[in-house]
Amino acid sequence: MTIHKEGYTSIAVTVLFIFILNAVIDYRFGDVAWLRWLVYIFSIALFLIVLQFFRNPRRTFSAGDNLVICPADGKVVVIEETEEGEYFKDKRLQVSVFMSPINVHINRNPITGTVKFFKYHPGKYLAAWNPKSSTENERTTVVVENAGGTPVLFRQIAGALARRIVWYVKEGDKVTQAEEFGFIKFGSRVDIFLPLGTKINVNLGDVVKGGITTLAELT
Repeated sequence: MTIHKEGYTSIAVTVLFIFILNAVIDYRFGDVAWLRWLVYIFSIALFLIVLQFFRNPRRTFSAGDNLVICPADGKVVVIEETEEGEYFKDKRLQVSVFMSPINVHINRNPITGTVKFFKYHPGKYLAAWNPKSSTENERTTVVVENAGGTPVLFRQIAGALARRIVWYVKEGDKVTQAEEFGFIKFGSRVDIFLPLGTKINVNLGDVVKGGITTLAELT
């Protein structure tokens, strides 16, 4: 396991904060043993929490031309037919994956193909499970079309805690299934919009792994 590049600054800031906090406590309250130990324990816990959040575990990824691979770690919270109004402007199958703060937050391409559309939307920071978060929160929208001409839309959505969305793609890019397309810091969700008739391979409540779990099969 390695640490993701998006974590370098956050980890450095955390270490600096811990150093200053402990220096102040040692200087002002050096004779209060219980307080010093409490701060030591808090410092270790904080460092480990931030460190694990930016972990980048080694994985063997799934692949297949007709497969839609899960773009993020988390839990399936939505499987429904819905109107997609930004790009397709018609009915699609929506699958949403909620990422808690303890999940790996790397986002991966669900299919191989060409980026046909990309847009960043500034917005609100509603809780990720709020239905309005899909259209009102800060988010990115990416549409990738595979070699067979089938487009898949996927959307990074910020939440109440996650206020930093990072993306690495733009229109015209050639992307490969399971490679990184972005990162969301400190929890949120990813929506995937699939053609009607797509075979869904997961159920509500399933725990899924980015780059590994097969969400669906394109027909």
